[in-house]
Amino acid sequence: MGVYHAGSRALQDRLGVRERADHVGRSIGPDIKTVAAAFLELQPLLLIGAADPADGAVWASALTGPPGFVRATGPHRIAVAGGLHPADPLAPALATDGTPVGTIALDPRTRRRMRLNGRLHPTDRGFAVDAEQVFANCPKYIQRRESYTWVADRTPGPAVTGTELTPGQLASIAAADTFFLATVHGNGADVSHRGGNPGFVRAVSPRELTWPDYPGNAMFLTLGNLAADPRAGLLFPDWTTGTTLQLTGEARTAFDAGGERTVRFTVHRVIETPSALPLRWSAPEYSPANPEPPR
Repeated sequence: MGVYHAGSRALQDRLGVRERADHVGRSIGPDIKTVAAAFLELQPLLLIGAADPADGAVWASALTGPPGFVRATGPHRIAVAGGLHPADPLAPALATDGTPVGTIALDPRTRRRMRLNGRLHPTDRGFAVDAEQVFANCPKYIQRRESYTWVADRTPGPAVTGTELTPGQLASIAAADTFFLATVHGNGADVSHRGGNPGFVRAVSPRELTWPDYPGNAMFLTLGNLAADPRAGLLFPDWTTGTTLQLTGEARTAFDAGGERTVRFTVHRVIETPSALPLRWSAPEYSPANPEPPR
């Protein structure tokens, strides 16, 4: 598959960055290089995004395990040991052969991240992904967290579901410095990182969120996907308690007169799972690239 589709190209042309995008895009391919394979094997956390094969809703979720639970098993394939809780909205997608998925391995300790998109195949131990796009991103907007603790006795609590955000969930989003955004297009799926100082995600109402799209690598993979297909999934992890807040809905990008971009997300469904992740991370050191959030 090509690096860019029509949605990404339209945004690159609108903002005059096609040449820069072509330069960056030359680093994207199906190969998992040795340094990328070594990075994967050190991570206790993998983010994943896909569409539910039953209703098409797009979700982002997180998998955890001891370092080595994600590893490269060939030049174009990764294997993941374990899976999601059966109640996770992405569990059916991970059990369906050929599901297009996006993954991102992010290490807050080093502020490094690696994205791998491709096709999923269930295995006896979990699942594998045949890579179609593999690439690294810069450390911009990633909050540094020096260490994590594995909380062995932490178990997921009953999920709280709804069609709009509760006051407590809105407060969690207002305090968030990180979330993950899953998107899809005709040939695949992607999940990307979004970070900023607390307050960078704002609630317009219990069913609508907005956030600024900060300058990045000029590829516009995520916004390009949204231009072609507005379905999206958001994951807000609590880095201390392990609680996850998963949202599915639709997102669209607005441009102001100066070319600044704001994404507006409409909530369709909400799932909050207490103690979903067994990792407790240290306090953040905010990225020096973070702009001050709008007041």
